[in-house]
Amino acid sequence: MIVGVIGSGIMGSGIAQSFASNNFKVLLHDISNDMLSKALDTINKSLNRMINKEIITKDEADFSLSNITTSTSTDMMTNCDLIIEAATENIDIKKKIFKNLDNLSKPNCILASNTSSISINELADSTNRPSMVIGMHFMNPVPIMKLIEIIKTTRTSEETLRTVVDTAIKLGKKPVECIDSPGFISNRILMPMINEAIYSLMEGVATKEAIDQIMMLGMSHPMGPLTLADLIGLDVCLSILNVLKEGFSNNPKYEPCPLLIDMCKEGKLGRKTGEGFYKY
Repeated sequence: MIVGVIGSGIMGSGIAQSFASNNFKVLLHDISNDMLSKALDTINKSLNRMINKEIITKDEADFSLSNITTSTSTDMMTNCDLIIEAATENIDIKKKIFKNLDNLSKPNCILASNTSSISINELADSTNRPSMVIGMHFMNPVPIMKLIEIIKTTRTSEETLRTVVDTAIKLGKKPVECIDSPGFISNRILMPMINEAIYSLMEGVATKEAIDQIMMLGMSHPMGPLTLADLIGLDVCLSILNVLKEGFSNNPKYEPCPLLIDMCKEGKLGRKTGEGFYKY
């Protein structure tokens, strides 16, 4: 199976690494060679950490890298069996990508999206193959996290679903299915919790450290909600909350906290900018 990945950011590079490490040929695309170089550097660092922890050998890391081909042109995707879109969380951009992929890919190629909240049905509407469109929501960091949230639409065929589930298992992942609904399951539950943590901070209920420690020590979360928000990206959190709010008819429980909005305006987006609720 030849797998295409559109978008070489944190998620896209992680997806590419996971496939390449499991003997899949991967075509990684982004709009600039600089972005692709950064992605390969990220993948190389990730593989080196695994070597140092004796999870893999140097030969296995080299093999993984040899399975990845990069390009700024989507024309190389014509022979792919599966293409996963991992672009920015913007529905117009994603629709444009899906329309383009539908036109250039072979008829039996499955088109998947790694979106964390945007409707898979809407993306399928941009194609002439809605039965072959599905959601594959990987978790960050992709090489480590086992879950892939599989989102099927009302039109996703059983063959498409079976192929994607089988592929996820070959990656050593645990595919778990849900239907297409705003935020799916993961973010429909997670984002209101993160938002409430931000409200608690804004209202002075506790310090950021205390909020995170209470959720870690009391609820056995591996990291606190504010640390997790920084890892995800505050702009991504805001985008998902807005999708949830709109998708559920402006239900006020999904109203983004004003502090979150202000931090995004100030460019304090978390780890990727060096500062969010914490400094990095």
